[in-house]
Amino acid sequence: MSATYSADEIESIQSNTLRVLVASQIAGSAALAAAVTVGAFVMQDILGQSTPWGGAASATVTMGTAFMAQLLARQMNQHGRRRGLQLGYAFAIFGGLIAGLGAETKTLWVFILGLFLFGNGQAANLLSRYAATDLAQPSKRGAAMSRILFASTFGAVFGPLLIRPAEELGMSLFGWNQYTGPWVFSGVFFLTSLINTTLRLRPDPLEVSGGLNSQASPGLPKRSFKDVWRIFKNSNDGRVALASMVISQMTMVAVMTMTPVHLKSHDHETVSAYIISLHIVGMYAFSPLIGKFSDRKGRHKTIMIGALLLMGSTVLSALAGDSPALLFPSLWLLGIGWSFGLIGGSSLLVDSVATESRVRVQGAADLLMSFFGGTAGFSSGFIRKAVGFHWLSNLGTVLSATLLVIVLIRLNRSTVPVSE
Repeated sequence: MSATYSADEIESIQSNTLRVLVASQIAGSAALAAAVTVGAFVMQDILGQSTPWGGAASATVTMGTAFMAQLLARQMNQHGRRRGLQLGYAFAIFGGLIAGLGAETKTLWVFILGLFLFGNGQAANLLSRYAATDLAQPSKRGAAMSRILFASTFGAVFGPLLIRPAEELGMSLFGWNQYTGPWVFSGVFFLTSLINTTLRLRPDPLEVSGGLNSQASPGLPKRSFKDVWRIFKNSNDGRVALASMVISQMTMVAVMTMTPVHLKSHDHETVSAYIISLHIVGMYAFSPLIGKFSDRKGRHKTIMIGALLLMGSTVLSALAGDSPALLFPSLWLLGIGWSFGLIGGSSLLVDSVATESRVRVQGAADLLMSFFGGTAGFSSGFIRKAVGFHWLSNLGTVLSATLLVIVLIRLNRSTVPVSE
């Protein structure tokens, strides 16, 4: 911690940081949740109802997240958390407006460009969870991170439920197409995140912690991606953390992306918003409890439970058939399993990496998580088209089982207590 701040001052700054991040997270998660729900429908509107490219919408957003994660992390590394978050939210605003234009004109390349830029908002939201830990004590990092994820519950639940009002408002007031309104209003939500972060995230938590100075000093060499990858190779826990984040994201994105399309193909489109909302409740609502569990019982146990929940979820979705009944508990468990995997993995990553490398490693981890998540989302439409939704779910079960094996091997080989 920086010597220029007393313990009481640092505690006060941390409290303010969490309040600011929570407010931005609520608005940003509302925008992202609405976009995820309608993205596949816009692709079908442009390319036809039978297109296997429905998953490309979510995948493009995720690829935009992956591309910008490292760049935003570099900005944070050199200039602080505020600068990186500002950049991410600003690009997301333009992305939402451009995606709305693409949806309105049914121009594929414009819509794809907007989706890619919109992914910056997700990159900023994800990196916010690390900003919450900059001033947190090691024993409270999981709890601090989980507060940011919990904040996403409110925006993420109401985001999909506001889709229909946004559609009707756009059509009645401006004469827009059905899916234009949600994208434009999503950009407006990110505008509130940008304003909030710009005005209120002061002082910068990374600078106060000393992390900014230690990683951006002129005398220290800049780390390339190859250097960051070497850190993962030399850290057993770092590799487990990365596997947890990547596999949890891949499993969640693949199944979640195709659920609305699967429901629509069986004439259950009206329940999509409710299932996705329940899924997002699972992703975020229990995060405070999961964060405390991670701090008290250990990161490895948290990841292991996440893998088991993901396995159970994908088994249920494979058994769902053409009825939405099983998809309610399935998508709920999918969200909870993802939360265990993300919080456990992210906290383990922070614990296992030295301060001078932490921000760049966080950016690289989010890049890989988003890239492979985007790949899963992109391929999910083709897999569903070729072999069906149930086989897509079965592949998710295999991925989750792989994560369980990885963490069990690590626990078996570890000579230190599980509760770090």
